[in-house]
Amino acid sequence: MSCVTTVGIRSGRVLFERDELLAALSSALDVARAGRGRVVLVSGEAGIGKTALARVFCEGVNGSATVLWGGCDALFTPQPLGPFLHLAEGASGSVTNLFEAPKSASEVVEALLGLARAGAPLILVLEDLHWADEATLDALRLLARRIGTSSALVLATYRDDELDRSHPLRSVLGELATSVEVSRMAVPRLSPTAVAHLAAESDVDAAAIYRLTAGNPFYVTEVLAAGGAEISESVRDLVLARVAPLSLPATALVEATSIAPPSLDAALMLAVRGEAVDAVEECLASGVLRVVNGGIAFRHELARATVEEALMPTRRLALHRAVLLALADADSSSGDLARLAHHAEGAGDADAVLRYAPAAGAQAADVGAHREAAAQYGRALRFAGGISESERADLLERQSAAHYQTDEQHQAIAALQLAIECHRRAGDVRREARALSRLVPQLTCPGFIVEAERAALDAISLLEPLSPGPELPAAYGAMAVVQLHKDDLEETIVWGTRAAELARSDGEDAILVDALTSAGYAEVMRDGPAASGTLEAALVLARRLDVGVARVLNNLAYGAVLHRAHGLTERFCREGLEYCADRDLDLWRLSLLGAVIRSRVDQGRWAEALDAAQILVEDPRASPEPRVAALLAFARVRARRGDPDAHAPLDAVLALEPQWDELVWLGPIGAARAEVAWLEGKHENVASVSDRALELAILRRSPWWVGELAYWRWKAGIQDGVLNGTAEPYALQIAGDWRCAAVRWADLGCPYEAALALSEADDEQALRDALDELYRLGARPAAKMVARRLREEGVRDVASGPRASTRENPARLTNREVEVLHLVTDGLRNGEIARRLFVSPRTVDHHVSSILRKLNVGSRGAAVAEASHRGLLEDR
Repeated sequence: MSCVTTVGIRSGRVLFERDELLAALSSALDVARAGRGRVVLVSGEAGIGKTALARVFCEGVNGSATVLWGGCDALFTPQPLGPFLHLAEGASGSVTNLFEAPKSASEVVEALLGLARAGAPLILVLEDLHWADEATLDALRLLARRIGTSSALVLATYRDDELDRSHPLRSVLGELATSVEVSRMAVPRLSPTAVAHLAAESDVDAAAIYRLTAGNPFYVTEVLAAGGAEISESVRDLVLARVAPLSLPATALVEATSIAPPSLDAALMLAVRGEAVDAVEECLASGVLRVVNGGIAFRHELARATVEEALMPTRRLALHRAVLLALADADSSSGDLARLAHHAEGAGDADAVLRYAPAAGAQAADVGAHREAAAQYGRALRFAGGISESERADLLERQSAAHYQTDEQHQAIAALQLAIECHRRAGDVRREARALSRLVPQLTCPGFIVEAERAALDAISLLEPLSPGPELPAAYGAMAVVQLHKDDLEETIVWGTRAAELARSDGEDAILVDALTSAGYAEVMRDGPAASGTLEAALVLARRLDVGVARVLNNLAYGAVLHRAHGLTERFCREGLEYCADRDLDLWRLSLLGAVIRSRVDQGRWAEALDAAQILVEDPRASPEPRVAALLAFARVRARRGDPDAHAPLDAVLALEPQWDELVWLGPIGAARAEVAWLEGKHENVASVSDRALELAILRRSPWWVGELAYWRWKAGIQDGVLNGTAEPYALQIAGDWRCAAVRWADLGCPYEAALALSEADDEQALRDALDELYRLGARPAAKMVARRLREEGVRDVASGPRASTRENPARLTNREVEVLHLVTDGLRNGEIARRLFVSPRTVDHHVSSILRKLNVGSRGAAVAEASHRGLLEDR
């Protein structure tokens, strides 16, 4: 912003250069008041003024909305659903009752949306999401998905300078990027002019302040508060300079507050620094601390962290012990377990850590915060020097299970292998074998198939000489998982059936679900979606037990996508993704996204496929299959559209250096590489990139992989003939029956494949239809081949691009819809478009919905990408 503006409110608070941001928030609130709730993601570096912006906005609503405020704490391991435990502070009793003890993300969301639909509009502020636990992030996901029919406005703040590639919040931001109910707001630094205004009443050189602080409001404030006699080279010096003049009691209170984020309440003040309570006024008057919800806290986290880091180790230890004793003496509820564990570790109290950390881990796992659960178990293990082998193994197994659910497979494997060693040293053969069985799925996820088979065999050899027990069917089920990853469907059914029979006779329902899932998936892979009876039975039992549901839905989705049953794929993926989001099951959520990507590529919904693929590419997890699906989608879509860099994602896949030689890996990679080579006219490369994959597909009797690989080879002039077991559409094409093949592909909802079938016709109209469809899809390389063939056949009026009528309006958009589409492309939200076109927001909502339907996409971002590829945005 080029000019300095201020916003005043009743409290006298003034913000510089934030008018436009406040106006945007007011606009979002207006939309929410109309029953179309919104989420605004407010980002910026530490100290940029995100909290101040939210406070000024909320204070300015003048009581016309219910305001709830929750923040994430900077604990070593955050408390699950932490922000929601404090939402009702300062609110009415009816609101307080809603959030006293939330049990899951979905319960929290239902309570919030119910409140938003019941009365006045609701403003929910969630601060510091860069510290959020995973259950809180799940709640944000669910809110964004369901908020559109409520009168709620969510302001979610986070530090965008603290998000590395693997940060959990980054994947959530990627998922929300294309939601029409979500907008982003970046809070900028102050301009030199604004800094000069702030420094106007001091003798400090404003230009020097700006050079030092780069316009960060917190840094500017600290420099000015320090008097500016000599500008320090670090904020640390500035913060400590603020503390230095305080009296000894006030300094003691500041130090105690620094080790107890987010605040020190009155009871803790008395218990920890009773003799210093009288110094509260001094701390507040100095501006170092402020009053927050009846307690005291630092004005900014940077200041708190600075003071804490400056403490001598012995001083920090003593303060943590004092807080721990105070919390323990207060007979804290289970909601404080994470905080108790935090201070127990800070105090170096091993007994307290072992008392509170495992309980905090179990509490976190119960609400779906698996990453926090793993951290709590890890904390306990660091203090577990004096416990038994059995107790240590229990902690390790719990930690492993938590890592597995978040797809941190290498950590899960390492923890479980240590647990197996503990059982072995303790001589507990049954628990050792059971842990070996649990190790199998963790090894197969990142592709360690040989090691997984060895673990399954070891478990079986340990158990078969023993008397019957639940461990043996679990071991047989583990072997079924191994065979499934080897694509040996018959062996999978044999081992899965054997495990199911034993589990059923022993009443081991959870093991039965797992065994039926493996055997049922093999049946679907072999015989198609019509053979899903076993999987459906597994799903019924899994839902009743709430065990293994995500895996069953994942397998149903992949069985459907392999057979191009896209309606079933969408159904199972939708249910599975909702289930995983409610329970923070990253492993299965990412896998289901892989199925979504493959299905959308097959349906010609390429922009949507790449939207989903981007989430997986930016989310580096241990299981490679979802990431491979995403990278291959980028390679194939880029090659089909003639975009640059189709080989970069293929190179990234090959750089993963797979440690197994199985069809689950080589089938999709071989098919993608063969298609890219064909599209580039490099027919001589097709054989070498597909030979091994086709050999495995024939060996495993996989009709769809046999068909696809053989088809690209046939297109490249390799005469394999119609191989036994080839899927029907591919067999028809290779046999030369292009007409029936095109009909079959169209019935399956695969427009690209249908167009390619038509492109093999000896009929001019069929070739023209193929050309139009390929242009509609944006498949330029294949379209050029068809156009060239038409010209070679003597057809003179072959267009070099889409026909004029198609180019002008290929999606049959109205003039007003085209106008709205241009404004969407410019980044305008619906309310802004309504003001620009002088129509109601509801009218714009209808136009946007119509655009998405006509372009066959599910998001605004996908609509822009699809419109660009169809040439709809060329004429402004």
